[in-house]
Amino acid sequence: MSLKKILLEVIGLSYSQTQTGAYALVLGESEGNRRLPIIIGGFEAQAIAIELEKMAPSRPLTHDLFKKFAEAFKISVKEVIIYNLLEGIFYAKLICDDGSGNEVEIDSRTSDAIALAVRFNCPVYTYEFILSSAGIVLDDENKPQEELEEVTKMEPTASSSMDLGTATVQELETMLDQAITNEEYEKASKIRDEIKKRKTQ
Repeated sequence: MSLKKILLEVIGLSYSQTQTGAYALVLGESEGNRRLPIIIGGFEAQAIAIELEKMAPSRPLTHDLFKKFAEAFKISVKEVIIYNLLEGIFYAKLICDDGSGNEVEIDSRTSDAIALAVRFNCPVYTYEFILSSAGIVLDDENKPQEELEEVTKMEPTASSSMDLGTATVQELETMLDQAITNEEYEKASKIRDEIKKRKTQ
């Protein structure tokens, strides 16, 4: 008997309240009010946030390299399934097409699977038993948008109030790389917008 798959959406990222240096990746069922928080590392959080924000690092990250490598050999990731939860650890797999119409399943850490899902623009699924045991129910119908805004806010830094208007494009690009390295996504987003504005003038 095959289990019914439940479609998930990436809601956002927030600092983990339980583990220093870790992040909570928040997924939500597309037709429901349950959220699935998954604790992931800083590198994987950065990889997901950069793609969600459509930033372009100066050098390709590991997940970008994987995508280019897969595309070069006509391999595509069709979907990601979070298929199990054991002792607090989520298990995921990539469902791939090898270019000849053959389906191949590849085991993956959930954080890596999501980082690839946002790059391949493919759906993410899970099963009811996982949402039932690890999901958090939202009572307020208006909460999803508020939550999205909350989890994408980053802690302010001393340099966040800097005047970007006085910096050169070259200085801005250096600052952007530094902000991404330091996982200061909100700051990086503002710098990226300033660079775009300059280049369209």
